Amino acid sequence: MELTLRKEKILSSVVTEFLKSGEPVGSKVIAEEIGVSSATVRNEMSGLTEMGLLEQPHTSAGRVPSQKGYREFVDRLMEVPSLTPEEKRLIDAKLAPVLYDTEQLLVRTVELAASISRCAAAVTTPGGAGARVRAIQLVQTSRRTAMLLMMSSTGTMKNRIFRCDYDLTTDILRVFFRAFNERIAGKKVSDITPAFLQSLGASLGEMYALVGAPLRALLEAAHDTARTETLLGGQMNLLFYPEIEPRNARNILGMLENKEEFSMLLRQKPGNVTTMIGRECGRPELDTVSMMVSRYTIDRQDAGAVAVVGPVRMDYPRLTAVLEYLTDTLSAQLTQLTGED
Repeated sequence: MELTLRKEKILSSVVTEFLKSGEPVGSKVIAEEIGVSSATVRNEMSGLTEMGLLEQPHTSAGRVPSQKGYREFVDRLMEVPSLTPEEKRLIDAKLAPVLYDTEQLLVRTVELAASISRCAAAVTTPGGAGARVRAIQLVQTSRRTAMLLMMSSTGTMKNRIFRCDYDLTTDILRVFFRAFNERIAGKKVSDITPAFLQSLGASLGEMYALVGAPLRALLEAAHDTARTETLLGGQMNLLFYPEIEPRNARNILGMLENKEEFSMLLRQKPGNVTTMIGRECGRPELDTVSMMVSRYTIDRQDAGAVAVVGPVRMDYPRLTAVLEYLTDTLSAQLTQLTGED
């Protein structure tokens, strides 16, 4: 059976109405909306049901979209609205206090995504083995301790406190600072291995005996920078949707908390928002929910993801617009931060 223009209009109207009300949509509502008779709509709805795009929960009830129907709507029929100037101002105002703190910016982004969508939300941090070291700083904190800070090309800053068995001096820290920045700045964090650091230490000559503690701190900071983390927010929002049964909700929350497996689902291709509906998520725990993922970039390089997870009955057009704006804002700000001296 062919999906005609009229069937497309009816399917789009059913999905849109169902997203608003959560109730099965009857032929009368659609007939008034698109200007044809109720009988015509009922006939077309029957055809859409045969095609697997609509479902009829009860004999006398209206229709609801199937997962296949949502897929058709998202891929071909929905119109993504533009956020209003006021909506953009509200998002910008929430992000403004943390724009120059990468970690807090990511935390605030996940909070905003959860609040606006009223779903669970996730943000993956920039990083990974491809991140490069921008600079190393050393700050003395006591007579025998200091803090090593590693700043990366992805905007992250990792720190480690190290303790020496000798008194630190300004001259010693200056030697470490120069050696670390000359030999490490610009390198991928994946290249900072024990063998590389042993070579670096040996190049310091007589200072080699003093450099063990800061080199261990350097290695730990590099490992932290290479590790991508997943920040979660709004998980409890899922408990308020009647279509997500309590047992399913527990399974979904368990999947989200398994950050290693969940992060695999967020590794979508950069570009448009990726929408996975129900069984398309590829995990049985997520069969009754949908996930929308938008990737952000740093200096035009793929860096991480912003995602929402909620019931299959999600407002896909509006959330697409929200995710696009959040990731565009995040991309621009992180690119600016990493480009600053």
